[in-house]
This record gives sequence, C-alpha cells and structure tokens, in this order.
Amino acid sequence: MQLFYVPNISGTEIVLDETESKHAVRVLRLQNGNQVEIIDGEGGFYKAQITDSNHKKCRLNIVESQKEFGKKNFHLHIAIAPTKNIDRFEWFLEKATEIGIDEITPLLTSHSERKAVNHERLEKILVSAMKQSLKAYLPKLNEMTAFKELVVSNKTENKYIAYCDEIQKTHLKDLVHRGKDTLILIGPEGDFSAEEVQLAIENGFSVVSLGNSRLRTETAGIVACHIVNLANE
Repeated sequence: MQLFYVPNISGTEIVLDETESKHAVRVLRLQNGNQVEIIDGEGGFYKAQITDSNHKKCRLNIVESQKEFGKKNFHLHIAIAPTKNIDRFEWFLEKATEIGIDEITPLLTSHSERKAVNHERLEKILVSAMKQSLKAYLPKLNEMTAFKELVVSNKTENKYIAYCDEIQKTHLKDLVHRGKDTLILIGPEGDFSAEEVQLAIENGFSVVSLGNSRLRTETAGIVACHIVNLANE
C-alpha cells in the first residue's frame, strides 16, 4: 500500500498537497476508492480511502487511525557539525532517520567548515527517509546553533561529547542509559577544540569514545545513533 505524508491532520478528511496529489494521481494512477496509508510526522498512522482523485488536491476519508505509532520511551538528540561536502551531511540525516533519531541540531563550532545549511532541503530529506523507513515520527530539525549556546542552555540529563584526542574517556556504549533522553555532540572533521571540550565538561557533558577508529563526522553520527538505539532494544 502506498504511503503519504500529511502534517497537522484533524477531523476525518485528509487533503494531500499538490506534490503528493500529483504523485498519487498522475504517477501512481490511484483512483476513487483506492486505499492508502498516511503518516503525520507526529506519531499518527492512518489508512484512508480516496474520495476525490484530483491531481492538485486529492481528498481522502480516514477509515482507520492509530496514534503514537512506533513511539519510543527515550529521546535521542544529536548535535552535529555539518560537513563541508553537504552530500555527506544529507546522508547522515537520511540514515539516522532510518535507524531512529528524534532531534537534530546542525552545530556551529570553532573548526566548522560549513556555517550554513539549506533547512528546507534538509527537511525534505528527513520526510523522504521517514516515509521510506515506515516511521510515523518526523525528526525535529533545529536551526544552525552555536556550540556555546547549545552547551550552556541544554538541560538533558544524559549528555555526551565525542572527542578524538588522546584523553581518558569511556566508550559511549558503556554509559548510555536505557530509556533515558540522550544528547550527543559530534564535531567537524577537525574535531572540537580543547576549549570547547572543557566548556562541555563544565556544563555536565561526559567525554566519550566511539571506538578505536578515527571516524568521519557523518560516520560518527551514525555510530552514535546506532549505539543508543541498540542499547534501547
């Protein structure tokens, strides 16, 4: 059955936007009476029947609904410095969504090579990955945030900063708490500065390792995402 994304669903009728309507009617050739599945990005999963197969405003009636579809008992937030090659950062967004992530903050650090991102394009990548992986929750994508601003203001109880330098640190897998909200900071290719790490420590972050290999930024983000999800299975 075909899956569509429609945010802010209320009542018993769903109206697809023009892009989704065109895909449903012109590409998939769906007609009145056909049933499809709908997700709203907030945990709602619906089965709906097409009542008006208009290629600009396709209308459907909800025939079955489920709230909190796939809801987890923990919140995973990864703040990560976008890579100079934006394709690699987009790959991270896609794969992290497939694995399971709740919130993403593009992080501006002292060694950042990319200082701006196309928020609208990244949102589309998240929506596509959510649909592909049959998830009903759309990860929250925050605006680019300065390292100090995030570190000083964030109140998550379990928060970690991944750092490559040769200092004493514990592997993330040995610190993750099952069923607990978690924030992990992932630095740029040049890693965090020593001053940033110290600021994080002063604000309650634990310095962690992601293994013996020196990982690319986007790979480190995926490894961190996988470790937390595996610990919560």
